[in-house]
This record gives sequence, C-alpha cells and structure tokens, in this order.
Amino acid sequence: MADRRDDVDAWLSERIEPLPPPPGTFELIKRRARRRKYRKLAITAGTAAVIVAAAVTVPEVVNLPVLNPNPTAAPVAGAGHSPSAQSATSGGRGQSSVSASSARPARPPVPDNFRPASVTFVGVRTGWVIGQAGTPGHCATQYCTSVARTDDAGRSWTGVPAPLTGAADGATGVSKIRFLNLKDGWAFGPELFATHNGGNTWAQVDTGGMRVTALETVGNRVFAVWASCTGNGPAYAVSCTRFTLYSAPAAGGTWAPVGTATSGLTDGAASEATALVLTGSRGYLLAPDGALYAGPVDGSGPWTQVSSLVSSCPVGSAQADGQPTGALLGAVNASNLILACVSASSGASPSVSTQHKVIYSSSNGGTSWQGMGTAPTAGMAFWLAASPAGSVILATDQGLDLLPKGEASWRTPTMRGTVPAGGFGYVGMTTQDQGVALPANPMAGTVWFTFDGGQTWTPSRVSSS
Repeated sequence: MADRRDDVDAWLSERIEPLPPPPGTFELIKRRARRRKYRKLAITAGTAAVIVAAAVTVPEVVNLPVLNPNPTAAPVAGAGHSPSAQSATSGGRGQSSVSASSARPARPPVPDNFRPASVTFVGVRTGWVIGQAGTPGHCATQYCTSVARTDDAGRSWTGVPAPLTGAADGATGVSKIRFLNLKDGWAFGPELFATHNGGNTWAQVDTGGMRVTALETVGNRVFAVWASCTGNGPAYAVSCTRFTLYSAPAAGGTWAPVGTATSGLTDGAASEATALVLTGSRGYLLAPDGALYAGPVDGSGPWTQVSSLVSSCPVGSAQADGQPTGALLGAVNASNLILACVSASSGASPSVSTQHKVIYSSSNGGTSWQGMGTAPTAGMAFWLAASPAGSVILATDQGLDLLPKGEASWRTPTMRGTVPAGGFGYVGMTTQDQGVALPANPMAGTVWFTFDGGQTWTPSRVSSS
C-alpha cells in the first residue's frame, strides 16, 4: 500500500496563501476603534465637568455653566400658570438629568407650609433651601426647621433631613444654608451645623458661644464670621461687639481664625455689621469701621487690609441677619467689586419707602473706587448681587432693580407673578444668566428664578405638589 504521509508532508511544505477578509473589514475595524476612542474622551470630559461643577460655589450662590436649555420653561407657581415640564428630547443634558433622577432613591415630600429663609446652589440645577415648615408646636419632630432640595432648577422639590434645632432665636437656632458641593454643607445663623454626606446627617460645631453671622464657601474651604452678640429673637445678629473671621477645610476639620488682622474687628458702634464675599481665588471682608480686608481662599495665608470704603459710605448698623444697612458689597470676580452705598432720602413718600443709593465699582480689588451713578430711589435695599458678566441687581422692599452690563440706565425686571409683599430680602447670581431671589417675607413660600441675566423672574413654590 502506498504511504499517504508523503502527500501530506508535501502539502504542508507548500507556501500557504491566507484567504483575504470580506470586503470592508478593515474600514469596519477602523470605525469601531474611532467610536471607542470618542466614547473614552466623552467620559473623561464629562467627569472633568462634574468635578469642576462640584468644586465651585458662589457665594451666595454659585458660578457654574447653565444647564437649563429652555429658560422660558421655568416653573411657575402662584402666578396663574402651570409649571412647564422640560422635554426629555430637549438635549443630551436634559436626557441625562431625567435618567439620573429616575436612578435616585425616593425622597420624602416637602413638609407642609414651608417658609424658605435661605437658598444655596452648587450648580444651576441642584440647590437647597432652609426654613420653617408645618405649624409651630405641631411639627413632625420637636423642631420645625426643615430643608428642601431641587435637582431641576426649581421645577420640583423634595424634603431632606434638617439640623435638629429651631428657628433663629437669640443665641440658638439656624436661619441660613450654604453647600459647596453635593456632600459638604452648613446651616448657620446663629448656631453652626455641618454635613459631609449631602445633608443626611448634621453635626453641631462648637463656636464657644459666639454667633455665626455670615458664611461662604469656595474651592476646598469654608469661611465664616463669628461674633459676640446679644440680639434677641430673629434679630440674632444685632447688638454685636466683636467679629472674627474663621476658616476650616470644607471636608471637615478644625476651625481657626484667619490671622490677627481679621480678629476682634470693631468700631465701637452700638449695632455693628460685617459683610463677607468670596470669589474663586480671593475673598473680601468688610469690617464695621469701613476697612476692607482681602486674602486667599485656599488657606495659604492670612487676610490683610487693602483699603477703606469711600468716606461717604458708612457700613451702617446691622440688619436682623447681620448684613449692613449702609454698605452692600458684591464681586464680579477676584478683582472687580461692586458697592452700593445707601442712606435714607429726604421727603420720602409715606406710601413708598425711598432710599438714596450710590453705586461704586473697583477694578483693583477695592484699592480705589469709581462712581457708577445712582440706583432707583424707590425701595429700601437689602442685598446686592453682581453677576460674572458684570450686571448689578438690587433686592429691595419694592422688588428688584437691574443694571445690565455696559448700560447706564436701570431696569425694572419683568416679574411673571405678583411681587411678594415686602419685596425681596436676598438675590444672588449663579451664572451670568441664572440667579435666584428670596422674598423678604418667608411666608410667601417661594424661590424666584431668572434664566436671562435678571431681566425676567419666575416664582417656584417650595412644595411637593
């Protein structure tokens, strides 16, 4: 029989030509490789955006990119309109938000009769308000202090845990709230509480009997003004005699004075006041005697005096929450500041409060000031906000006044609803487009939003309905 192995050996020794792949195989491989690369880049960029969003907060509210793609769809409550829901097809961010919301664990509803006293945002979508809710003496717990949260710029609200304390009452209670990111937050005025798990639990900070009259946070630190005061009831920050600027790591740590220059500040007045403003790299403290202190916000060094206010602008006595009545300070950025010097006008109308308001600006961190003109006299000014674009907004007992960037004339914004009785006690700009305002009377139960730089404002009722 013939040996077949010879044929096999001969066949194996021949040169083998590989079969060519089907047409288009190499192009398909290239396209898949490109898609994998783009997905990796998108994930990296998205992660970086989230990190930036969590790291920056404004002070009074906060400097992050606008995420609301449809400003006209802001929630409307109590104004004869129904809230407008954002379409899930309005863009990738809107779709991501819907997915994230459905993945979050369910939160309890907002307590009935919520009366917001303070607001804070860590972006244009996520924010918290603190206030009193329910009926005093008939609350769900021993205290009526409550906190609500929104993750869609006021379209809806949910209840979240609150510090176990009451409303501001002399040396006890809290009335204001600030968050740096989704984890680190503080409730204060006059007591001080901190959370490092998004508000799930709160712990009181020992201030040695001093009252916290102002608190802001940025970067990785928190700054607060601790004062010696004897004011009673809601006016916890009046009749103060000494102020010291303290700071601590935002993630938790020891509170310590920010140098000797900003310790024990006073000018001997009967009812003194201070103001604290932070930017991304530099902070400012206005002392009762009109001295302006500034320094780094990363904890790398003490703050020192940079100037004094113009002689015609006394700081004035303190409002109930400690803000000055005579000098309102705001910041566009680290070097550009805005100052409103307010005083009572002569011949004021008995039906409409009036006030002389001179506006100043500084482009060198407060070293020198230049006049910008005067604001409308109608209304008593409570708060000043300066947007990153340079616009100026005043909150008064008559409403809001807007001076757009680069313009000389003040405007009365369009209000999609009735201006609350008593006007607004607070206003802050999150970005050059979005901002929030709180009625001076918490009984209004609303937070007002703007998505067009302060030209139009719409109320959102803080409730689960």
